[in-house]
Amino acid sequence: MIYSIVKFGDPVLEIPAAEVTSFDDGLKKLVEDMFESMYAARGVGLAAPQIGISKRIAVVDVTFKEDPDARLVLINPVIISKEGRQRSSEGCLSIPEFREDVTRAKTVTLRAQDLTGKFFEHTGEDLLARAFLHETDHLNGKLYISHVSALKRDLIKRKIKKLVKAGEW
Repeated sequence: MIYSIVKFGDPVLEIPAAEVTSFDDGLKKLVEDMFESMYAARGVGLAAPQIGISKRIAVVDVTFKEDPDARLVLINPVIISKEGRQRSSEGCLSIPEFREDVTRAKTVTLRAQDLTGKFFEHTGEDLLARAFLHETDHLNGKLYISHVSALKRDLIKRKIKKLVKAGEW
């Protein structure tokens, strides 16, 4: 099932998501639906709050289906280390049509649980590191625009308000 992506302005995007405690068939189905929804929206990462579900679940595939082994399921992820810096253009499925340069760590290690509840650690560099940080931000109720200047953030918010007024958001 393909879920609609929740857009900026929906309160679910601004609150910390609830920890996952049940690792059942319902979770497996939700994760598969999240991958399907992410691919349909042409994204490389998707957090459950972006489909209106306030749970600490994210899916990532920075190869966009090219490498099936690159699909990552992150349940209750926590960033445990960050190194270096990279600055690159970043966008978000919940803020479509907007992109800004964002400085993030170049190498990131996180600890998360898989679909069975087993803990694991994974280290990512470059785009994968950015995806880890972006998606865990979502799970903490933050959007990438919190990492840009107040001036740029206000400009984006004003443009979105105009789109909302025009019925285009």
